[in-house]
Amino acid sequence: MDSFTGIRFKKETAKRFQTFSRTYFKSHTEAMATMLDFFFYNEISPKEKLGPTGRTIEAKLLKRINAVIAIMRDVEKTQTKPTVAMIQSLFEIEEPSKKPRIVEKKYAEEKKEIRFREKKNQNNQL
Repeated sequence: MDSFTGIRFKKETAKRFQTFSRTYFKSHTEAMATMLDFFFYNEISPKEKLGPTGRTIEAKLLKRINAVIAIMRDVEKTQTKPTVAMIQSLFEIEEPSKKPRIVEKKYAEEKKEIRFREKKNQNNQL
């Protein structure tokens, strides 16, 4: 049987370790050995950060998604809707408005209206 050695920890840290150890491992020795192996095999220090957490990645993704949505809305406003409107206007059949044709004077009907009339003077009639 292996012998045990006493290591001094602060009470708070010892309680945290015991809770963690009971949750995931059969004994405290197995928990400590597994943690030491993890850091040794992965060649990382327990003091360094492993990179972005799930929350920070999610926040970055949400920002990028919002930016993509804004770009798509802008494209829709400035390109898609005006293009669709122009294409629809090309395919719509409108009756041309009936405007009077401009005709040369020699072919135009001459209306003989009397614009000015002589005024008959009743006092000087002979």
